[in-house]
Amino acid sequence: MDAEFCIAENQFALMIKKTIADFLWGKFMENAVNLWPLVGVLVIIAGFLLRFNPMLVVALAAVATGIAVPLPWSNILSEIGTGFVKTRTLPLIILLPLAVIGLLERHGLRDRAQAWISQITVATVGRLLIAYLLLRQLTAAFGLTGLGGHPQMVRPLLAPMVEGTAQTRYGQISLQLRHKLRAYAAATDNVGLFFGEDIFVAFGAIVLMVTFLHQSGIDVAPATVAVWGIPTAVCAFLIHATRLFLLDRQLDRAWLPGNLPQSPEVAVAAAGFDANGISASPAELMQESKS
Repeated sequence: MDAEFCIAENQFALMIKKTIADFLWGKFMENAVNLWPLVGVLVIIAGFLLRFNPMLVVALAAVATGIAVPLPWSNILSEIGTGFVKTRTLPLIILLPLAVIGLLERHGLRDRAQAWISQITVATVGRLLIAYLLLRQLTAAFGLTGLGGHPQMVRPLLAPMVEGTAQTRYGQISLQLRHKLRAYAAATDNVGLFFGEDIFVAFGAIVLMVTFLHQSGIDVAPATVAVWGIPTAVCAFLIHATRLFLLDRQLDRAWLPGNLPQSPEVAVAAAGFDANGISASPAELMQESKS
């Protein structure tokens, strides 16, 4: 009798444990997040690392994500088709300006920009870039971010104008210095855009911050957030303008006819590069110039 009672008690205890375990596992599965759809991110990373065609990688990532959800094949193809229809004009928006810029360059846009800026004898590399920095920040502050940019402004216009200014002031310049001037032109566009667009009220980052603060119980107007972006933009302008002013002095010491060193390698070193066009420390440049 006691043995039968013990067996029944053990079976009851096992049943209770199983019931509790099933209940807890069910609750866990209800609250668990399905992470398998993130396999699409891994597909994109692997595709870009292996240098596959970007469009093929994105398409495969979409298919992999749909399978991991999981979705029926009809739904996956439907979603891909819907996304294509919604963005079918995007390639035209991207490729048409590039085609126009390439056509203008082929017909001498860069040469005309260099010839025009070479007629302004008072222009220097630093002054030209400071003027563009101010213009870029002001236009970005009003939301006109498309007026500048590397493909449509820096490469076809700003960089050739900077190189033309340097040639007018210093004569023939080295390839390494050309690369340095192009880098400064690109950096100036980046600084002007990045800190100028923070002042625009309808900028995406400002809207995001206002929405986040509102969800946290803090009501703030977008204009207030934009106003507090002005001190940062002013500081960014002053800091980068100082760098450009110092660049002018650096180039004058290295490339003005009266200050030109004995060899082009030493001039390149004085401008902040070694003979191979790689940035180096002052001690390394001094050692290379002596050798």
